[in-house]
Amino acid sequence: MAGIDMGRVQTHVRNKLVAGALAAIPVALTIFILWYVDSAARGLFGIRYPVAGLLVGIGGLYLLGLFVTSLVGRWILGGADALLVHIPGLRDLYQSWKQMAFSPEGDAGIFARVVLVPDETGKMSMMGFSTRRPVDGDPETVCVFVPGSPNPTSGRLYFVPTRDCLVLDLPARVALKILISGGNYVPAEIGRQLQAHRAAGRSGTAGASPPPGQATEVGAGGRPGGGGGAGGGGAAGPGGTTG
Repeated sequence: MAGIDMGRVQTHVRNKLVAGALAAIPVALTIFILWYVDSAARGLFGIRYPVAGLLVGIGGLYLLGLFVTSLVGRWILGGADALLVHIPGLRDLYQSWKQMAFSPEGDAGIFARVVLVPDETGKMSMMGFSTRRPVDGDPETVCVFVPGSPNPTSGRLYFVPTRDCLVLDLPARVALKILISGGNYVPAEIGRQLQAHRAAGRSGTAGASPPPGQATEVGAGGRPGGGGGAGGGGAAGPGGTTG
């Protein structure tokens, strides 16, 4: 026992417990959701056979999807949308929820684009989500929501110069998967894009040194040539935009 490093043992046990908890939470949550849907559907329709309620729930979601994507369903949803935006008290809440929730294939909403922005030190990057358009009144600033990990439902909202946003060619659902996993899952595509960005920055620096504060343009999004904070001010350079 004298030769055992208790500090290393405690670290090993703690790391394994955390890894086990992170692996168990999504499994347990999935099982609970499936059990709840099955129990609710069987209680609603009086079904006595296990798992049958889950099949009914899946079938109901499929039929609902067919309806809302049909011509009649879209007409009804459009009428409901026009009605809700004219109800005092519910209008602001509904519009805020709609802007947050509706992001069809990355074309709208705060989850339209996955971006990397520098932190307050300028030495590290934070993953966040941004809309496709700049802030009204300032075409060189965008809103970036940086969620927490592994709970992405809360986070911070930053107003970031467009030159400080590196837009990743990554679907929002994959970015959420990365956040929920706590970094345990990181696709190789992110590494390839970061490597290409660094290579482009080195080649641009070797060719000609940009003026102080000037960003190096990368693709459609742009990226800073030298890091200001995530909420840093200053006029944005002529880098790419997220709009």
